Amino acid sequence: MSSSPLLEIRQLRAGYGDAEVLHGIALSVAQGEFVCMIGANTAGKSTLLRTISRLVPRSSGEVRFEGADLMQLAAHEIPALGIAHVPEGRQVFSEMTVEENLLLGAFSARKAGDLAARIEDVFDLFPRLRERFGQLAGTLSGGEQQMVAVGRALMLRPKLLLLDEPSHGLAPKVVEEMHEAFKAIHSRGTSILLVEQNVELALEVASRGYVLEAGRVTLKGTAAELRANPAVVAAYLGV
Repeated sequence: MSSSPLLEIRQLRAGYGDAEVLHGIALSVAQGEFVCMIGANTAGKSTLLRTISRLVPRSSGEVRFEGADLMQLAAHEIPALGIAHVPEGRQVFSEMTVEENLLLGAFSARKAGDLAARIEDVFDLFPRLRERFGQLAGTLSGGEQQMVAVGRALMLRPKLLLLDEPSHGLAPKVVEEMHEAFKAIHSRGTSILLVEQNVELALEVASRGYVLEAGRVTLKGTAAELRANPAVVAAYLGV
């Protein structure tokens, strides 16, 4: 892992219309790092990821990726930089097949051979999708749809993967499978920013994290430091 920042956010303020949700956020993700953002459901975690992806307007502050100012770009230009966003709620295209959903994530791949290689990489992580390749995404289980959503993002071969509440609504066994997949994705060199309400699992897979409360970063540190912090234990770990 390099110490140089891949993603750097400074004093970010953003929200919806006149309702400001993020109040001066500062955080960074280094090359090859796995960072988590934990907090309650209304803390602003999803808004942060959506602001990075230019889906929510910022009012002030900086968001830089490899030094480039993301706030000067349109939403459709963000993936071309190597940023893939897996939204909360999966948002697969239910009337399209698994294959078609995956191919939507590979718009930058021009050669058929490259597409095949990317699909094989997804199958390595999620073998079940090979069996479901021609099936309509809307007929899959919730866990399988999440695999499709993550696989679609990986078809971009991103430098940075933004994961928004990937365990929400999934059975415990599937949650464990997904987090093992995230470890594997990270081991391949992909940087990850994970937003997660399942604090215990988030701190298990990430090396470092931030606590977001009411749109402000209130704590930060290594996963071990946050796991041992009495405030985190009392608020999120329930022990």
